[in-house]
Amino acid sequence: MTGPTELPPLPDTRFAGLAAEAESLRPSTVALRREIHRHPELGLHLPRTREAIQRALADLPLEITVGKATSSVTAVLRGALPGPAVLLRGDMDALPLREDTGLEFGSEVEGAMHACGHDLHVAMLASAARLLAARAGELAGSVVFMFQPGEEGFHGARHMIHEGVLEAAGDRVDRAFALHVHGNMPAGHLRTRPGPIMAAADTFSVRVVGKGGHGSAPHHAIDPVPAAAAMVGALQTLITRRVGVFDPAVLSVTRIAAGTTTNIIPETAELEGTFRTLSEDTRALVRSELPKVCEAVGAAHGCRVHVDIEPGYPVTVNDPMETGRVLGLAEQVLGFDRTGVMPDPIMGAEDFSYVLQRVPGTFAFLGACPPGLDPEQAPSNHSNRIVHDEGALPAGVALYAAFALDALRPAGPALAG
Repeated sequence: MTGPTELPPLPDTRFAGLAAEAESLRPSTVALRREIHRHPELGLHLPRTREAIQRALADLPLEITVGKATSSVTAVLRGALPGPAVLLRGDMDALPLREDTGLEFGSEVEGAMHACGHDLHVAMLASAARLLAARAGELAGSVVFMFQPGEEGFHGARHMIHEGVLEAAGDRVDRAFALHVHGNMPAGHLRTRPGPIMAAADTFSVRVVGKGGHGSAPHHAIDPVPAAAAMVGALQTLITRRVGVFDPAVLSVTRIAAGTTTNIIPETAELEGTFRTLSEDTRALVRSELPKVCEAVGAAHGCRVHVDIEPGYPVTVNDPMETGRVLGLAEQVLGFDRTGVMPDPIMGAEDFSYVLQRVPGTFAFLGACPPGLDPEQAPSNHSNRIVHDEGALPAGVALYAAFALDALRPAGPALAG
């Protein structure tokens, strides 16, 4: 007898019709996405975006609160039966760049653009709230919808945690889920991985102080420029010789500045850059050793050195069990051929990491490359030319809803969809 030893899992009746329901919400999902896309806002204070979200949720049976320090929106849906709470996150803020997509609903705000897909996240989460409200009778517990400002470097998740988003339903949520669209993945495909999925991101600045003088007589000066140049190479050696290859780090010097003209040796030179790590141990190592390297190189050149390190977001670490659940749900909702495990983390950073430090959960990518484009060649997130495929919106709505329906299923036989 030949053939597979295991039968494929049977479809879960709880998700029957879920994709169709999400598809039926496409017009309102697209409309909200386009409204937010036309009017992007930056940082922690997004009054127009918050108003759009509140209008979209106004007719739903939700307990809605807004942030005191930021423009956050927290909405709680109570299920028909008692039980735990789960959290679904969608970030709200845009990026400071000029849009160059030619979309009819392109940004109307000079110097601001939704180039990272947060407009899609908000729209998907709002429609998931509508879909789940219609299925509240199937929920044994509560859903917390976290509409978060300030993901792009402003630590918005940490502000919302401080104001109590994790306890918005009463007891602390016991699991969490966030989606992020990806312009270089086929639309409607989900990818995630257990363990680290995105890096910690810290920045550094180095000020090298020497002694200025005439360019024709460097022996009468203490030139900070060669000292700064030597630091660039020494920092790369720090990464390749002090950091283990199986727990990698990336360090980039992204700015060097010194001098004012051709015949003056400047008194100071400056370096700036970023380093990315996938564990807190390696992060601590680089943070400790980077100043030592720069100070030692500076001393060898007779220069004084001042180093400042600005902590960024921590490592985004997916809980293995929750990630397995999400992959299983995606296979049910999207199909086996649209679900996969990422082989490697991404060295970008994400402040959903603050939530995952406190609550087991998963962060996943949802493909949104427009049809007709090669995902590997298409403009990427943070490009002023990025266009996300709105055809991916129903998939995200259904995935958010499936996560909550699965996590808050009543005890006993599964309910029919």
